[in-house]
Amino acid sequence: LDTLPERQILSGYAEIVKYGLIKNRQFFEWLEVNGKKILLGDPDARRTAVVESCKTKAAIVGHDEKETGERAILNFGHTFGHAIETFQRYTGLLHGEAVAVGMAMAAELSMLSGALSQKDMDRIKALIASFSLPVAPPQAMQADDFMALMVRDKKVLDGQLRLVLLNGIGSAVVTADFRLQLLEETLDKACHR
Repeated sequence: LDTLPERQILSGYAEIVKYGLIKNRQFFEWLEVNGKKILLGDPDARRTAVVESCKTKAAIVGHDEKETGERAILNFGHTFGHAIETFQRYTGLLHGEAVAVGMAMAAELSMLSGALSQKDMDRIKALIASFSLPVAPPQAMQADDFMALMVRDKKVLDGQLRLVLLNGIGSAVVTADFRLQLLEETLDKACHR
């Protein structure tokens, strides 16, 4: 990790935050307090971050080795993020940066859907932004661009877009049960900030 440029460390940090958001609220709260130490190179903080991330992912994969259910929560933020990467032809944001934007957008949709409190959504965006990670898509990208690209995502099943959303920090769910109007509102808000 010490050999990586700061931007790569930050990109990886976005994936670490994801583990706290999808299945490990205690880890998320630890990141709120100790996250800066990771960037500063503190070996104990980095060790904790790696161990907690691996434990969380292993628990999820262990319950769903064949990716038929819960394992899909590992894609939190990725449907929005992959749309950004595709739009930019993989020449703009790094993967973790695009996922950071995606997590912020998924948190927004979760909040608009009534499953996540405004306070928790603000905490999520604040933690992401505290590491100079983006929480909004590239300025050239519009809501229509997202919709056109998201319907090609691997989580589309029988023509229905499924997203990973939050029922709270540390509790993710894969669902197609969201109102299209709220998704459109989320995209419009993100693209017209």
